[in-house]
Amino acid sequence: MASSRHPVSGRAVALVQKQRLQTFAFSVRWSDGSDTFVRRSWDEFRRLQKTLKDTFPVEAGLLRRSDRILPKFPDAPLLARGGRMGRGLARLGLLDTYVQALLGTAERVLRSLALSSFFEPQPLDLEPALPPGSLVILPAPKEPLPRPTDHLAIHSLEAQRLRCLQPFRTQDMQGRPFLAEAQESLDVLLRHPSGWWLVENEDLQTAWFPAPYLEEVVLGQGKAGLTLGTSGAQFCALRAYEGSHDDELSVPAGARVRVLETSDRGWWLCRYDGKAGLLPAVLLQPEGLSALLSGTGILGEDKAEATMTPPAVPARPPLSAIQSRCCTITRRALGKIPGPLGPP
Repeated sequence: MASSRHPVSGRAVALVQKQRLQTFAFSVRWSDGSDTFVRRSWDEFRRLQKTLKDTFPVEAGLLRRSDRILPKFPDAPLLARGGRMGRGLARLGLLDTYVQALLGTAERVLRSLALSSFFEPQPLDLEPALPPGSLVILPAPKEPLPRPTDHLAIHSLEAQRLRCLQPFRTQDMQGRPFLAEAQESLDVLLRHPSGWWLVENEDLQTAWFPAPYLEEVVLGQGKAGLTLGTSGAQFCALRAYEGSHDDELSVPAGARVRVLETSDRGWWLCRYDGKAGLLPAVLLQPEGLSALLSGTGILGEDKAEATMTPPAVPARPPLSAIQSRCCTITRRALGKIPGPLGPP
């Protein structure tokens, strides 16, 4: 039985660890163009492999080995540097290779209900927050860029380059002046939920910078370009919704939408897939894991550069709040940097 939409690609983004329980976070792209974040355990992936072998015995090579197109499920590493966390990151890498190979197989496998059901967001994936005590561990880049040995070695999944909306002055990690001009590009190294992000300029200065002052420009959309703005809170759709009027949006379950305007009438103005429209408020809730791992947002309006009022600057978080959200590796990296660690 085929599903109405099916996954077309996926990549591992983080290891989520809570006491002895480890789950593996994946970003999944669907055939309808939507993206979702899901968390699955090692055993759940292993059960998926068994289900696929039962459903597709020919593709699994059970009848003839030469017909095999399903990838083999990787063996769990028994030993790895870094203890349990190291084993978890090793498993994350193995699952990343497995998922990419799996989603590169035949169309009939991709469209199967077994595969679509596995990657569809479950209620736990849509929770507005991770369970208390959860630790989100990001894998190290596979090919890190060469940097000076005394440089802050903190990276997100990808160092994303964003553009500064208006001039803003602060201090870098060594307490020196840090001035970002309008339209200047900055690399985002670390995102903090407080709204202050760790950025790096072309002079290799690192500083805590207010996220509302940053936007992403989509190339190829003219000189002004469409922007991925940070205005409006990002929410997640608890279940699929099919709009019945021209002013409503249609979204799949797990879709990430930007709320532009709220109302006490139960319908909120949202933006999804480059379109603005109404959605029932009861279907939306704040994002959990995906808010930490995703980009700045979805397509927004063109912004006027000359008359734009300065974005609101979020309150500066204390150093303890920043460190409490960082993994051990990041905290150690911050501890090696002389001068102010948190936003000045």
